[in-house]
Amino acid sequence: MKLQLSRRSSKQVGDFATVLPALLFLALFVYYPVVQVVRISFTNWNLINDNYQNVGFKNWIWLFKGSGTKYLLNSLKVTTLYTLGELFVTIVGGLMLAMIFNRMAGSFSLMRALVFLPKYIAMSSAAVVFLWILNTDNGILNFFLTKIGGSKVNWLGDKNRALFSILLLTGWRTIGYGMMIYLAAMRGISTTYYEAASIDGASKWTQFSKITLPLLSPTTLFLFVTTFISAMKVFQSVDVMTSGGPYRSTEVIVFMIYKYAMVDFRMDRASTVAVFFFIVLLAITAATMKISNRSVNYDV
Repeated sequence: MKLQLSRRSSKQVGDFATVLPALLFLALFVYYPVVQVVRISFTNWNLINDNYQNVGFKNWIWLFKGSGTKYLLNSLKVTTLYTLGELFVTIVGGLMLAMIFNRMAGSFSLMRALVFLPKYIAMSSAAVVFLWILNTDNGILNFFLTKIGGSKVNWLGDKNRALFSILLLTGWRTIGYGMMIYLAAMRGISTTYYEAASIDGASKWTQFSKITLPLLSPTTLFLFVTTFISAMKVFQSVDVMTSGGPYRSTEVIVFMIYKYAMVDFRMDRASTVAVFFFIVLLAITAATMKISNRSVNYDV
């Protein structure tokens, strides 16, 4: 009995030793920085000065009751609009393209690859290209608009169009990704479901709404969660194309944090917004996963 306990203990120690490097890595590069960000949010750390002290909830009062409130609400609005736009393009647009390509022969595989290819292009590089495409005076998009009788559009300088212009880049990069994920899921649905539905006289729309969509719900959940988190953390395209302008019309939350930290050198305020943003993401993701347990169909 003692020998069995000794072997079990040694096995547990060995198992713990195998995961110890990963735990140390997480503690050093994930958990410790998170604790530090929370701590800094209760200080008045300004990168210009070496000395700082604890100030309690002063930064949180500034964020929710002071001058930072209007900027926070604006960034939340911009981030929400951007996220909704990316979700629509990735999920709805990707599903529509998947339905189209699912009916096409294998010879269209090159076309599918071309639609998916932009996902592999770095966002910063793609943003530079779109700066040229959307340029008011020399951009190719305005060139074609004038050729068909239209007038030049200030895509990135107009506060009513700037966010939409960034979404053009986002849609170009993400719609192919959504298409490929949905297409792979559709190929895994058994044809017997559709054959049985056809025998019963179900229309194409009925088959789509009663068979395809429910069986794609796990895929939709996956795309929703991953796209939501990615969209809420958007930064590079905004930084390269508009720098949050014009008039803060494209100032998303992450860019707001960047400005406070690296432009204003207010690490205290940047940390406060970062902690708040982390809590928001955590709450929304947890709520989404809880709802999915009741509404997502995992039957194959």
